[in-house]
Amino acid sequence: MTPRLRFISLLALLFLLCILNILLGSVSLSAVDVWQSVIGGDDVPETVKYIVLRSRLPQMITALLAGAALGTGGLVMQTLFRNPLADPSILGVNAGAGLGAAIAILCFGGSMVGGIFSFSGFAMTTLLALVGAMSVVFLLLWCNRLMRSNLMLLISGVMISYIVSSVVSLLNFYATDYGVQSYVFWGMGNFGGLSDYRLLLFAACILPVLFVLLFFINPLNALLLGEDYAHNLGISVRRVRFWLLFITGWLSAVVTACCGPIAFIGLAVPHIARFLFGSSNHRTILPATILLGAVIALLCNLLSHIAGGRGMIPVNVLTPIIGVPVVLAVMLRRRGES
Repeated sequence: MTPRLRFISLLALLFLLCILNILLGSVSLSAVDVWQSVIGGDDVPETVKYIVLRSRLPQMITALLAGAALGTGGLVMQTLFRNPLADPSILGVNAGAGLGAAIAILCFGGSMVGGIFSFSGFAMTTLLALVGAMSVVFLLLWCNRLMRSNLMLLISGVMISYIVSSVVSLLNFYATDYGVQSYVFWGMGNFGGLSDYRLLLFAACILPVLFVLLFFINPLNALLLGEDYAHNLGISVRRVRFWLLFITGWLSAVVTACCGPIAFIGLAVPHIARFLFGSSNHRTILPATILLGAVIALLCNLLSHIAGGRGMIPVNVLTPIIGVPVVLAVMLRRRGES
């Protein structure tokens, strides 16, 4: 099968999963009612319209965008650090978002009032999670200016992650039982928290950044062959590394703040893309990773509703089922090559 046919197959699978995410869920709805709700029919009960337009459709769009962003972030990290087991969480961005969410949930009880402004519930948690994640991103960018080695930058990210995790553990120790329960629930991941203007804002934070990343295809291909090779091509490695860190950190920060720390998608999807297309060229792998990330996230979102019966299984319960076999396969493959 040619790469073009593979892309067409991925697009068809993506379209099918989008339809299934709207048709299927914990509540059984007829296909006719779902279609009438989407096109704005008048003969559909309000409860059906609410389920389709305010729950399933926003979750489908959120999962699509989040999966594309996380998969792309993982690909960039693996190329930048030349490490097949790298993903955005390894730099501590997810831990920073977790710290922000922990402060919102465990310290402020999910609400904060300052002058004429007030934040509560989802908005409060998302805001502080984004602030925490971007604080780690800017700290990493500062480290990037001081360190020439990718390895040292990677170690810095891991150390930041450990420190932030320690602070979160301390907050959990002094928090109430309800606060700890709420924080644990946030950490399980969920694509169902966005609707209306929040979803539009989420899309506005993701789509332009993915488009900008397409202009880094040539530098990413050069980095595959090493920093010296990239220097010889006239590429400013430090500047490229700065922007790639910022873009990846931003994508991971926005997704983690709005959906919780979704695991394994950023790690597994790039490897699946390389396996399916048999290439490491970012002209092929980058768009393939965007599509595959969306496909995997949509599949997990669909399974979380179907397998959960009347409830909903957290997304992070399902992502390791896909991610762990991929990680093991990569480790076994590298062992065979050594």
